Order: sequence, then C-alpha cells, then structure tokens
Amino acid sequence: MARVRAVLAALITAVRRDLKSVGSFSGNNLFVVGTVFLFLGDPRAFIALTAVIGLVLFIPLSADPLRVLPPDRMAIWPLSTVERGWLRILSPWLNPVAWLIAALAVWKHVTMGLWALAAGVFAIGFLLPSLPASRKGMWRRVPDFPGPLNQLIRKNLRETLSTLDFWCSAAVSIFSLGFRAAGPIPAEALLPMTIITMLAISTYAQTLFGLDGAGGMTRYRLLPVAGWQILAAKDVPFLLLSVLMTLPLAPAAGLAAALAALTIGHHASVTHHSNQMRWRFSSGLSFGTSIFQVVAMTATAAAVHAIPLVIVLCAGVYAWSTWWSGRVMEQQPL
Repeated sequence: MARVRAVLAALITAVRRDLKSVGSFSGNNLFVVGTVFLFLGDPRAFIALTAVIGLVLFIPLSADPLRVLPPDRMAIWPLSTVERGWLRILSPWLNPVAWLIAALAVWKHVTMGLWALAAGVFAIGFLLPSLPASRKGMWRRVPDFPGPLNQLIRKNLRETLSTLDFWCSAAVSIFSLGFRAAGPIPAEALLPMTIITMLAISTYAQTLFGLDGAGGMTRYRLLPVAGWQILAAKDVPFLLLSVLMTLPLAPAAGLAAALAALTIGHHASVTHHSNQMRWRFSSGLSFGTSIFQVVAMTATAAAVHAIPLVIVLCAGVYAWSTWWSGRVMEQQPL
C-alpha cells in the first residue's frame, strides 16, 4: 500500500492545483458585475450570477482525479492489479464534488429527483474526459468557412468552444429558450437577458490570443496575413456564437454587444498577452477594462434595441478598431 499512498499524495497535490485554476474566475466580467451589484446593495443579483458560474463549474469540478496522470506513465508504473484497483476505488474521493453528492444523498431536505440530477451531472463530468472521442479532440469536425482564412477561423472556433465562458453563455441561452417554449417572455426582459448572455462570453474578447500559447503571437507575425485579418479570424467565431446564443432573445442587441466587446477587447488582446487555460473561465485584463467593456456593451445593446440602425455605427467603430489594433500588432517586435 506504500506505492498507492505515494500515488494518492501526488494526486492530492495535482487536484489541489487543478481546483485553484478552475476557481480562478475573479477577473471574469460576470463576477465583476456581480461584485458591483453586491456593493450597490443588490445581493440577489450577485447570488444569481455566481449561481450560473457555479452551475457551469460543476462539470469540470467533477472530473476524474486520475485523468491528471498521463495514461502511458500510469501504464509503466510498477503497480499490481490489486493496487490499481485500490487507486480506482479511492481516487474519486479526492474530488470534493463526490463528497457533496454523498452529503446530498443523506440530507433529508433533498429530493431523490434533485439528487439523481446532481449525480448524473457528476457522472457526466467524471466520465466525459475518459471517452475516446474527447481524447482525440471534441471539435475536430467544425464546419469550413469560405475564404483563405478558413483554417484560422476553424482553429479559433475550437478555442472559443473550449472556454467555460461560452458554456456559461450557452446555459443562460438554454434557460431563456426554455422560458420561451413555456410561454412568452415579457418584452422588457429580452434586453436584460441578452446583456447577461453576452456578459458571460464577453471576457474572452479581452484575451483573444490567450489560448495560443507563449509563441502564438510570434507565429501569427510570421504568417503572410495582415494584422486586421488575424483579428477578423478571431472575431468571426465570437460574433457567430454571440448571435446564436442570443437568438431566443434579442439577436440584434446581442450582435451590437458582441461588436462593442470586441472593440474594447482588441487593444487588450494585442498589447497584453495573458495566457489562459482551456475549460476555464477567461480572466480579464483589469477591473477598469472589464467595467468599461460592460458599460460599452450595455449602452450599445440598449441603443440598438431601441433604434436598430445604430448597428451600422457599431459596425463602423468595430471595423476601425480591427484595423487600428491590427496595425499595432504588426508594429510589435518579434
């Protein structure tokens, strides 16, 4: 059992490090807005926004602790069949969500249906990374796009789909679609729900190059492509997904909010290269940048929702931002 204890000790260290990275969403726009509402004396908005974040975090937090060990290294370790069996039995209990599910099972105030739902979501998060399809890449078969930037757009679409920002936005959009299926949503609620949906994904616009790695900017500079084209290839997936997420609500206002988010996020993405992690929430440049981005998105979405032709002005400002930030990117040293 000494070898099992050694492996479990290493797993505890790895799981603790993984939990810190999963929970580091304090720089996300949703959390920033929730904190502002808390200081403004509206704790219900803070609780609602953090509940959405917690719901999205539930699946990555449910992951199998053994997945942090490379399969080839695990295969060559001198562990007997019995020791591997003990690891398989004990390792799930290193996950705090497993203890939460166990506590819900014995809590009398939790119905069996709610416990089964929580246990099912936990099982999905536990087993999903171990499926053969997920090891080969979940997003290999994304659609092609016309034009010479096809492969860049496809790569950037895969990156966007691999952030928890997108899935948080998708969760709000699915809830909205469910409400619309159950009955009409009041007209005055369409714009606020659209803004919340866009807030969930907007932080990614500040870190468009965050998932490209340390040498990502250098590789882009070596491509025979203008800077504005590289940014446009980053923006296309963001804009498409933003419109898709806001279709059940106010898609024109959602597109305007997406254009505003990218207009603010271009400069931050080009001048500050903060590395991000897949299947984590994006972390913004600063509190001030996040507030500025949120205010711009809210004002733009409200203006377009009231006067649809304002979208033309938004598109013009966005195009200027893309061109200007592309020039800044081209002038940076390799």
